[in-house]
Amino acid sequence: MKGGVIAGLAAVRAAKAAAAPAGAVHEAGLTGEILFVTVPSEEDGGAGMLAAIRAGVSGNMAVIPEPSGLGIVTAHAGAITFRLTIIGMAAHASKRREGVSALDKLGVVMAALAADEAVRNAAETRPRMAALGLPYPTIIGKVSGGEWASTVIDRIVVEGRYGVRLGDRWPAAEIELRAVIATACAADPWLRDHPVLVEITGGRFSSSEIADDHPLPTGLARAVGDTLGERPAFLAEPYGADMRLLIQEGRTPTVIFGPGAPEVAHAPNEHVVLDEVLRCARALAVWLLREVGPA
Repeated sequence: MKGGVIAGLAAVRAAKAAAAPAGAVHEAGLTGEILFVTVPSEEDGGAGMLAAIRAGVSGNMAVIPEPSGLGIVTAHAGAITFRLTIIGMAAHASKRREGVSALDKLGVVMAALAADEAVRNAAETRPRMAALGLPYPTIIGKVSGGEWASTVIDRIVVEGRYGVRLGDRWPAAEIELRAVIATACAADPWLRDHPVLVEITGGRFSSSEIADDHPLPTGLARAVGDTLGERPAFLAEPYGADMRLLIQEGRTPTVIFGPGAPEVAHAPNEHVVLDEVLRCARALAVWLLREVGPA
């Protein structure tokens, strides 16, 4: 994201300089306003962007320079984060049959989530989302449990992520997730009487999209093609983003266009190629000048 911030800042500075007459102190040539905004907490659900919108940040259109490999993201899925608490019954390891392992019951829940993931992804018919292969992944990212090596585990807490399908808001995904867990519990004699506790925690990302033929993506694509020599692809992505807040809460048409590959985000070798930052800045500067530059 630092690469995107630098690209956006450089583009604004370049547009400002290009719009000002030679020797002028002010950018008198601009026919509209350019607003450059940086916000925190995108990963936590977009608290920073929502606060900015409530403070009056909106516009005729917006570009988020999040990593997109210089493609233009016109649609993205969403995600919710959840916590599951699975209860078993402790017993001495030598008498493990007298207890009920919460780990075994986690296996029941995991199987149900895997089956649900397969069904949800197979049902996707939009070509760009389906082409992702797994547009709505479910993952357990944290597991906590056990007190002693010689005791049957009587409580496990897991935290994970559940995808929000394109076209849905996050409450729809919560309903689906709770239904999957409830069905799994109903089919298991122990879990039927000791149901899994489901809590929705952390970020709640709804999906979002903008039409490919909207003036924002078409105009940006022309600017990118004319500047960089190759027209960018329109993309759909499986992750949540602040784009949905600008569109749904700020009533601002928005796309994602930035340097860097999403595949290396959150990875040990997270990086951005500097030349891509420069190319992004050049394309954004041209687009800005075409939108609000001298007539």
